[in-house]
Amino acid sequence: MADDKMKMTGANADAAAENAGEVISKNFIEREIDKDLAEGVYDHVCTRFPPEPNGYLHIGHAKSILLNYGLAEEYGGTFHFRFDDTNPVKEKTEFVDSIVADVEWLGAKYVGGVLFASNYFDEMYEKAVLLIKKGKAYVSDLTADEIRATRGDFKTPGKEDPGRSRSVEENLRLFEEMKEGRYEDGSKVLRAKIDMASGNINMRDPVIYRIARLTHHNTGDKWCIYPMYDYAHPIEDAIEGITHSICTLEFEDHRPLYDWVVKECEYKEPPRQIEFAKMYLTNVVTGKRYIKRLVEDGIVDGWDDPRLVTIAALRRRGYTPEAIRKFVELAGVSKADSSCELDMLEYCIRDDLKLKKPRMLAVLHPVKLIIDNYPEGESELLDMPNNLEVPEMGTRKVSFGRNLWIEQDDFMEIPPHKYFRMFPGNEVRLMGAYLVKCTGCDKDADGNVIAVHATYDPEQKSGSETRKVKGTIHWVNADDCFDATVRLYENLVDEEKGKLDANGNLNLNPNSLTILEGCKLEPALKDTKAYDSFQFVRNGYFCVDSHDSRPGVPVFNRVVGLKSSFKMPK
Repeated sequence: MADDKMKMTGANADAAAENAGEVISKNFIEREIDKDLAEGVYDHVCTRFPPEPNGYLHIGHAKSILLNYGLAEEYGGTFHFRFDDTNPVKEKTEFVDSIVADVEWLGAKYVGGVLFASNYFDEMYEKAVLLIKKGKAYVSDLTADEIRATRGDFKTPGKEDPGRSRSVEENLRLFEEMKEGRYEDGSKVLRAKIDMASGNINMRDPVIYRIARLTHHNTGDKWCIYPMYDYAHPIEDAIEGITHSICTLEFEDHRPLYDWVVKECEYKEPPRQIEFAKMYLTNVVTGKRYIKRLVEDGIVDGWDDPRLVTIAALRRRGYTPEAIRKFVELAGVSKADSSCELDMLEYCIRDDLKLKKPRMLAVLHPVKLIIDNYPEGESELLDMPNNLEVPEMGTRKVSFGRNLWIEQDDFMEIPPHKYFRMFPGNEVRLMGAYLVKCTGCDKDADGNVIAVHATYDPEQKSGSETRKVKGTIHWVNADDCFDATVRLYENLVDEEKGKLDANGNLNLNPNSLTILEGCKLEPALKDTKAYDSFQFVRNGYFCVDSHDSRPGVPVFNRVVGLKSSFKMPK
């Protein structure tokens, strides 16, 4: 039944689920779409994701992508992917390329190819001319500061622009001359003529075109005037036949202007704007301004530094589209702002990887273990399960010999109470190998342990043991392992101090990145490629870094540790 339901959409899926006795729970956006379809406002659903190419996308954008795509998929409709590239000041081809990669990696399938608002500049200009002819727009000579000063506030109506009384003919001439480049940047703008006394300040004759001599990433130097976002966006949606323009709550006060533009530009099938709450994640950095500063100051190595939560950074660190989709699903859709714990995102990737990835041997803080009674110069191959929870993943051969590496904290000369690992006189299990008894250790001149000694019992091999021990530790064979660089990550922001200090600067965690050199890894991990991921037994999940790895010389990023404090909601 579950598979059949996935093939159905909208009302058909609901009916099938209801007949099967399932409880249907819909969010407020789905209920509004259901109402529009039932009342015949629309006979289909078309949604879109319209990013501005002025930075990399982050985890909050993933929610918007998956929400819009998911709604189109649910109702058997279409999903558009369009760049809102109306402001060439901050837009770059680099950002366009990264956003395309992110959307496709998340699995959102869009129709009509990648779309650009800038491809509609001609129609936007024609609609501006239409507004002037209807007496709904005029050219203003006021500067941006003067317009701001005369807009008024919530208690005081705005003051009318002197240009408001210009004739249609004069406005048409001036706007054409603006387009031809006869005026300096900032010397004139085109304003919508709405209501300077409106209780919604966005409706007080907003600017809809400004002069800006900038080279555009898509249109080059064709234009020296560019439309403002609040004017361009509803036109883009109307041109594409978007039915439901799903956006975040900060655009709620802009909805009357959205509707005004669509109506006055005489689009026959107006799209409907519906707002939902953004997804905030605690103790992370998502603001483009902050990330840009971190990049420029060299605190991170780029917009995809694994300590960030840009989609590119999460991908580089080893997160999967499935984990992000699960996270977005758990976060839900609402009209009230709320925050999600980073622990929930980590729970999702941990849950996704645990049954997919092999469990490999890697020692991150190595100390030598010498099994004194194991025949010198000899070795043997042991069968090691790839994933105990998934027997179908099979086994692999791992070599075992006299000289091994173990984790430093798996040995203590004087152990605390309930320490069950290696200490003189204690017997432990070497994972997948033998029971060994610790006999002592070697130290250097400073008292640091440089080697641990033990003896093994050849009759107590994994799978045929007759004695029980409380401690099990992992290891790698010193004779065929290889050295690798491993990176451990913590939150970029200091959780205890909060995100910002009193001056508005980020409280950075000095331990956000720890680089370990000389980690000892089993040889099967050597011939890996970018984005391959594994569980390192007892150490967490790790992914091959896509930037700094080379063939035969992988660098590993820790995706997430093994332990979680997150409680799955019931």
